[in-house]
Amino acid sequence: MWVLIGALVFFGVLLMVLTYFNRRNKDEEPEIVVNNDGECCGAHAVCERDSLLSKNDKVEYFDDEELDVLSGVEPQNFTGEQIKQLSDVFYTLKESEVAAWLRSLQMRRIELPMELRDEALMIVSERRSL
Repeated sequence: MWVLIGALVFFGVLLMVLTYFNRRNKDEEPEIVVNNDGECCGAHAVCERDSLLSKNDKVEYFDDEELDVLSGVEPQNFTGEQIKQLSDVFYTLKESEVAAWLRSLQMRRIELPMELRDEALMIVSERRSL
């Protein structure tokens, strides 16, 4: 019985020593993650592609140049056809493009009607929480 207990203690101590030297000899290098999507460098707390604030002056179009006529027009003054144009563009966007589209509209001084604005902001907030 004492032999069995001695053997267990011996192997336990041996395991501790081996673990200690294994960890001590290991070079701790940080894991490098490369982001290949080209939209975010990964250094931001909130990715710029999901941000609604624009940091550059370049307007990005999403095949929606016809919406420029809405610049400066109040959303309550939109006609049914103008709301349909906005809806058509919005519902053809990918979820990952919604924030960039909203930035583009903001830079072009185009406001969304409340119904579309609520949906767009919901999509952006859901993407941020992922």
